[in-house]
Formats: sequence, structure tokens, C-alpha cells
Amino acid sequence: MSDSSIGTPEQLRDPNYTPPLAQAVPLGIQHVMAMFASNVTPAIIVAGAAGFGFGSPNADIASINYMIQMSILFAGIATLIQTIGMGPVGARLPIVQGTSFAFLPVMIPAVAGAGVGGMAGLMTGVMIGGVFHFLLGFVIGRIRFALPPLVTGLIVLMIGLLLIKVGIEYAAGGAGNFNRSKPEWGGGANWTMAFTVIIVTLGIKFFTKGFLSAAAVLIGLIAGYLVAHFGFGVVDYSKVGFAANFGIPSPFKFGFELNWTIIIGMCLMAFVSAVETVGDVSGITKGGAGREATEKEISGATFADGLGTAVAGMFGALPNTSFSQNVGLIAMTGIMSRHVVTIGAIFLVLCGLSPKIAAYVNTIPYPVLGGGVIVMFGMVAAAGINMLSDVKWDKRNMVIFAVSLTLGLGLQQVPDALQFLGESASGKTFNMLLSTGLLPAAVLAIVLNLILPEHID
Repeated sequence: MSDSSIGTPEQLRDPNYTPPLAQAVPLGIQHVMAMFASNVTPAIIVAGAAGFGFGSPNADIASINYMIQMSILFAGIATLIQTIGMGPVGARLPIVQGTSFAFLPVMIPAVAGAGVGGMAGLMTGVMIGGVFHFLLGFVIGRIRFALPPLVTGLIVLMIGLLLIKVGIEYAAGGAGNFNRSKPEWGGGANWTMAFTVIIVTLGIKFFTKGFLSAAAVLIGLIAGYLVAHFGFGVVDYSKVGFAANFGIPSPFKFGFELNWTIIIGMCLMAFVSAVETVGDVSGITKGGAGREATEKEISGATFADGLGTAVAGMFGALPNTSFSQNVGLIAMTGIMSRHVVTIGAIFLVLCGLSPKIAAYVNTIPYPVLGGGVIVMFGMVAAAGINMLSDVKWDKRNMVIFAVSLTLGLGLQQVPDALQFLGESASGKTFNMLLSTGLLPAAVLAIVLNLILPEHID
């Protein structure tokens, strides 16, 4: 796509350049297609874990539709904050924002079985975590030394590994005992839908180029959806008619509740998300302009991450962060224009004002979504492995990686191992945070990397 009809090589490397509208609009929509499925998935997973998602015995379709709608709307708003900027806030680079997978290992256990009532504590935690994330913008440039590829790669790998179980559960028919008790759970029909998504996604990704390749996961989900509808008749449209065509967000839709376990988890994960954003900003400037990111761009991106997350939580959406798949898209197209991404953000905002669109998204059967998230979560883990490829694997780094990974995965798989923490409020808080697996692995990797000597005999 980087040809003379769009602009000169110098123009294409300039974030402030605007390509002709005939090219800029489809390029902007291409960015939306690349992130759309990933953006709405966390809301569906969190609602399912809480027990009010589609198909749950206590399903609250209006609430999950609202969360999906807000995920779309505030991804667009957060992206506009990044691309247009407000004073020191925003990198003014082509950064696409969206709902973050990184927070899922903390959010899922925090709301498990809590129903819609559990959303008040979660959204309050998202808001406060967003404020903390914003404050990190003042220091993130000075603490990059503590975050080498060994640490960042391990964190990203852990996010992917901890979420793979969710992908398998969804492909089999959905997470939770209420789904597992269904006779069709784990059946051939469910796996047929899931593998349809996987096969079509891989085919589109590797045998097409440009727009289609960027939207491979979305096209795979559409293919699986068609099989679910026409092949198995399991798509339920009964609730779509109740959704309005237009709806505005409601502040504090789910209420306000201080849950310190969730707040601490959100603040700690904000640090992890900030690390991810540093990598994405660097990837964009290197891939699109062949230069290093400036401190102003990194701090501006972090400010925007935090502000976008805080505002999203206020209106019932989940944490926002930069989307790594769109970094790869910029490297592929060679177009650094932030105004292209602004166009995509406007498209997201318009879609996010329609509850009807969210209602249609919510008709996606769990096995279809499972096929998509198997690919998406696997790619997260693969991205972590790719970051780890830059590590010098001497004895020191192998020890840090081995201990951090083992402890993190082990505590997540065997949370009962922490019974010594007791049943007090503080004990339950530490149990939840440690049993996420991700937080202890991240903290341990950072600490060991700072204190262990550079050479181990």
C-alpha cells in the first residue's frame, strides 16, 4: 500500500501527514478490522466469568450488551486521545487503543460468580487503576532500565499462557459449571465451529495480503458464525430486537464500590500495561519511521493509556491499552499517519453509539468465540517468546526466567497452596493477587533482575 498514490516516502514516515481521503478512509477501517474482535472479547469473557453473560442461568443481556457497546465506544475515544492529543497527553502517533487482554488474569478471579453486582467494584478498580496508570507517565521513561526483554517477554508470555485455558473452555462450549453441565459441552459440533474459525483465520492470514490479511481473525469469526447459524442453528437473535439503535453511555452505570483487592490488582497491572505500551510505541516509530521513540512520545502514550482507562471505567468499560497487532499493521503498510488511525477511531465511536451493534456481537456462540481467542491468546504468548529471543540465555537469565515462570504458573494452577494466608480480609486479598500467577511472576522477575549479579559461575 505504500505507493506514490498515497504519498512520498518522506510523507509516509510523517505522523502528521494525511493521505488522500480515498485511501485514508479504507486504511483507517483496516485498523479497526484488525482489532475489532480482540477489543470486544474481554467484556464477553468477564461477563461470562461473573455469571451474567449470554447463556448463563442468571444472564443479564442488557448489561453485557452495554459492556460490549462501551468497549467499542471507548476504544475509539481512547484512540482519539492518543492520535489527536491534549497537551502532554497522547503520543500523537498512529496508536490504536482497545480493551486489554493483560488485565484478564486479574479480572476473571476478581469477579468470578459475583454477577452484575460485582461490576461496581471492578469498574471502580478500573478507574483508580487508570489514574495510577496516568501517573506512571511521569516516571516511565526513567524506569525503562528495569524492564529488559527478559522481564517484558516473560510478562507477555505469561499473559498468553494464563489465558489459553479460557480459549479451550470457550471452544468446548463455554467456561463455568453451568456450561460444563450441558450435554453438548465438549461435543463435536462445538469443536467444528471452533476449528472453522481457526482454519479460516490461518488461511486468510497466510494466503492473502493487505486489508484481508489484517482482518483475518474477524473474517474467521464471521466464517464460524455462518457455520453456527446455517450448519447448527445455534445463533440466538431473540434478544437483538430489544436493543435500541442509538444509546449514550451512563456514568457509574454499575455503581461505585471500593474493593481494595481489585484496586491493588488493577494498579499493579497498570504497570504491566505501561510496559507493553512502551514496547508498542517503540515498535511503531521503528517500523514506520525507522527511529527510536522520544521520551515525550512514551510519556504521552502512557498518559493517554491511563486517562482512557479511567474514563472508560467511569462509564462501564474495561481497561484500555495500545494494541500490538496494529503496530505490525503499520510496519506492513509503511504508513505512519496518525490521521489515518483517527479516521478508524471515529468509525469506532459511531459504532459504539449503537446498542444494536453490541447486541449482534453478543449473539456469537461461545465455540465460535473460542476459536478466535485460541488464535489471539496464542499470538500473545508467541509475541512474548519473540521478545525473549533478544535475551542472552546465560545461567543468570535462565534462573530468573525459570523461577519466575514456575512460581507464577504454579500458584495460578494450585491456589490452595496459599492457605497459610488465612481467611482475613488482607489474607484473601493477597491470595487473590498471588493466585493470578501473573503478578507474582512479574514482580519476581523484576526484583531478581535488579538484585542478582550479572555473572553467575
